[in-house]
Amino acid sequence: MLGQALLSSDARNTAGILLLAIVAVEFGGTYMLRIVRGRETVTGFQHAFARAGHAHAGVLVTLSLVCLILVGAADVSGLWGTLARSGVPRCHAAQPADLVALCRRRVARSRRDLARHRPAHGLRG
Repeated sequence: MLGQALLSSDARNTAGILLLAIVAVEFGGTYMLRIVRGRETVTGFQHAFARAGHAHAGVLVTLSLVCLILVGAADVSGLWGTLARSGVPRCHAAQPADLVALCRRRVARSRRDLARHRPAHGLRG
């Protein structure tokens, strides 16, 4: 197997896109460093949200690259090969939408709680 290419042309294209995604994750890492060092003012929720999102992004991009290599080495083709090669990157692409939906639900719940506990005469400053 030495000297043979493990990745098909489609897999190499996907790997190239994923390598560009790693650059985006690294750029997000610089933002995380600003948060951790206190150079960005964020709430506790924003800090945790950014940290979790950044960590998941790095893990899923790396896992996507590993899956490409393993599927290429196993010589899986057809529908199963396509699903095996693209499953993790597709989930990775859908994850930000899920995180945004989670954040919106939490904000809506916080607003409901505030409205429920607000005095009848309004807030006084």
